[in-house]
Amino acid sequence: MAEHFDIIIIGGGPAGLTAATYARRAGKSVLLLEKEGFGGQIASSPKVENFPGFAAISGAELADKLYAQADALGAQIELEEVLSVEAGTPHTVVTDYNSYTCTALILATGMKHRSLGLEKEDTLAGVSYCAVCDGAFYTGRDTAVCGGGNTALQDALFLADLCRHVTLIHRRSEFRGDPILVEALKKRSNVTMVLDTVVDALLGDNVLTGLQLRNTVTGETSTLAVDGLFEAVGQQPEGKLAAALSVADDGGFIPAAEDCLTGKAGVFAAGDCRTKEVRQLTTACADGAVAALAACTYCNANS
Repeated sequence: MAEHFDIIIIGGGPAGLTAATYARRAGKSVLLLEKEGFGGQIASSPKVENFPGFAAISGAELADKLYAQADALGAQIELEEVLSVEAGTPHTVVTDYNSYTCTALILATGMKHRSLGLEKEDTLAGVSYCAVCDGAFYTGRDTAVCGGGNTALQDALFLADLCRHVTLIHRRSEFRGDPILVEALKKRSNVTMVLDTVVDALLGDNVLTGLQLRNTVTGETSTLAVDGLFEAVGQQPEGKLAAALSVADDGGFIPAAEDCLTGKAGVFAAGDCRTKEVRQLTTACADGAVAALAACTYCNANS
């Protein structure tokens, strides 16, 4: 017989971990399921400077603190991939190891990296989505970062401390990231900014040797020899489970307002997978708190 919980949370990022903390403080039995690593994508950030209470903290340390708090309160936290979900009374969640049931379900599945959609992108050695994870492999070598937001700018700054040279490639004429990061990059002698440019192709057979670039204004093409490419071109929702529950929109996001309620009874959405204008650490944690309290209310009315 499947083990039953008051609340099951799918996703171990800031939203999911915060939800677990709030639900446990309310006295509910909680299972949190995460398929890869706790803390979400923020765990890969070398420095977080916009989370209240911390002037600066690494993403990994912040993730550890969020995890430790939920764990200390008694949330059952498992590293398991959810294969299927079925809404009902109760809801059923099947993972690669077990099957569980719950009264309330919180989807905090977050986002995944968006790719450039190029041939060999998934098979060519030298293509990465995480500068903090893989940057050390390119110490003293030439790399490129593709993107124009804060993630791309932070990746370029991080790599500039390790690599011989970093080329930052952005398809527009101006960066979308914070001006303070742009100014910091301009002070780095081993960083070149290439604007109005896209990557058209990856060069190399089994290992990346370079990039084929195209200027979007002039149409001029060129090649850039690099040992590594770090992609930071945005994210898209992990929408598979939401689609299976029929609570996702065409883009894979979950249309839930600030109350985090979905159109399915007993199913709630929290964090970056939810439709909203602002996706930040603080809003993810806020979602986690709101979704958990709503789930607790639902459990009280349906226990």
